[in-house]
Amino acid sequence: MSAVGVVRVMRPRPSILRRDAGLYGYERALVRCGLGPVAGADEAGRGACAGPLVVAAVILPQGRRGQVPELADSKLLSPAMREQVYAEIVDRALAWSVIAVPAEEVDRVGLHVSNIRGMRRVLAQLAVEPNYVLTDGFSVGGLVRPGLAIWKGDQVAACVAAASVVAKVTRDRMMVELHDRYPDYDFASHKGYVTPQHAVALNERGPCPEHRLSYINVARAVQGDNGLVQGGEERFDDEDEEGPSVWPLDGESTIMDTPMSMEGRGQP
Repeated sequence: MSAVGVVRVMRPRPSILRRDAGLYGYERALVRCGLGPVAGADEAGRGACAGPLVVAAVILPQGRRGQVPELADSKLLSPAMREQVYAEIVDRALAWSVIAVPAEEVDRVGLHVSNIRGMRRVLAQLAVEPNYVLTDGFSVGGLVRPGLAIWKGDQVAACVAAASVVAKVTRDRMMVELHDRYPDYDFASHKGYVTPQHAVALNERGPCPEHRLSYINVARAVQGDNGLVQGGEERFDDEDEEGPSVWPLDGESTIMDTPMSMEGRGQP
């Protein structure tokens, strides 16, 4: 009689995450379970009607080196402090990467699709391959590693907060450069978000190549209508702190996909 082999399935060790674990609690719990290194991913510019969508991913080291001074959700930091924290992150990180999705691509395939694809790309570009991925708000399918979407992840997970800072600082710098190319729109001030001054410039001059034509206020400006939101719904996007954001024409509040047509849209 032939011997029967026994296959043992290795399972991660369980770990308890305390409510008071702090900003580094998720990473520590996952590392204790044998799932490190842990990458965080986040984006900046979802609510803007001009400029790129910028996506970043960061892996922080364990121990004291991975504890970035003053690290927090980028929305809670002043511009000067964000720059300081950004410098600490890129100096301390095991790996980090960032990409910019141009406005034209956001219009062509949709905001949510652009966001998901961007997260996949930025995670694939990390010099160190993560064993687990944390994202802010929504899950990212199609990854080769397991992951978890955390509500307000940039406020409760250090690697996601770090990614939010890298994305935000990178995008702000890009918008300052775009201001030099298109000074009439004052991108250096509002970073492409909707403000009364931006709305006036948009309605007087029409959109520039960096405006997202799939956003209702930009589309109405092309048609020659007036008004800040111009038939759309003005909301404060909790992912973008610069001011009211104009959501795309289809009015979806969670996915925020492109408005013009369902034809030709890519899949995430």
